[in-house]
Amino acid sequence: MSGNQQLEIDPVLVEQLCSPLPTGRRLFTYIMNGLAFGFSFLAIVPLLSILWVILERGFSGLRPAMFVTAVIDDGIANALVGTAVMVAIGSLLSIPIGVLTGIFLAEFGIDNPIAKFVRFITTILTGVPSIVVGIFAYGVVVLFTKHVFEGKSFSAVAGGFALSIIMLPVIALTTEEALKLIPKEQRLASAALGGTRFQTTFRVVFAAAIPGITTGVLLAVARAAGETAPLIFTALFSQEWSEDLLSPTASLPVLIYNLYNDPSPEKNQLVWTTSIVLLGLVLCISLLSRAITSRKKTN
Repeated sequence: MSGNQQLEIDPVLVEQLCSPLPTGRRLFTYIMNGLAFGFSFLAIVPLLSILWVILERGFSGLRPAMFVTAVIDDGIANALVGTAVMVAIGSLLSIPIGVLTGIFLAEFGIDNPIAKFVRFITTILTGVPSIVVGIFAYGVVVLFTKHVFEGKSFSAVAGGFALSIIMLPVIALTTEEALKLIPKEQRLASAALGGTRFQTTFRVVFAAAIPGITTGVLLAVARAAGETAPLIFTALFSQEWSEDLLSPTASLPVLIYNLYNDPSPEKNQLVWTTSIVLLGLVLCISLLSRAITSRKKTN
């Protein structure tokens, strides 16, 4: 088409594009929007009701002294420390293995039968009930320590091992997805500059995917912090301070589970207050992961 020629626009087409939607289509849009908002509200109502009950019953029991005393003295300090210790043990065991597994699946195991098998098993692990993980950890760690160390069975080490199994598939799969989001051009640019496969993976791709990997790790930590069933079979519980890592260890979720039906008003109040602390802990971790994700999008 030459520069002097003008593009002919069909006036009927212009009228159709500029005309408002038919009444039937607008009505259908309004109805669908109303249904979407209505069902969203119905989905939020149970969550808000749970939060309201927890805050109403537990807020009155919050006091500074409970964070420095054990459960036997109507505090949660030993349970809070026990949760932190077992989550830390689980993180030390699961993060290196999970990240390396994700790197293998995303970078070195493309179209590899072994990688397909590992991905399949990892995906299955994400759906395994936590109580099954607890039974497995009981058979692997608790019975082993009971046989090797006389008088030592339930422990923080066993609880951390159970939590690491729960965290491992989450970290591995999120690491794989985070690495896949890195553009292929960055890999090609590194190779063009003479970078080896190892250098490209760890100095370019992995470095760029660290925010996404960190988000996955924090989500795994948040899930592990709220698990109850695996710790019942592995760490058990203790109302006093634990002697060492090979002794029964208290945790926030098991505290709630054990003391919920306690007839003592003080212990019952402690359950609701502990629920607020645990809820706040998980919320802070989730908000931190969201902040890292939003920062990555901004950059």
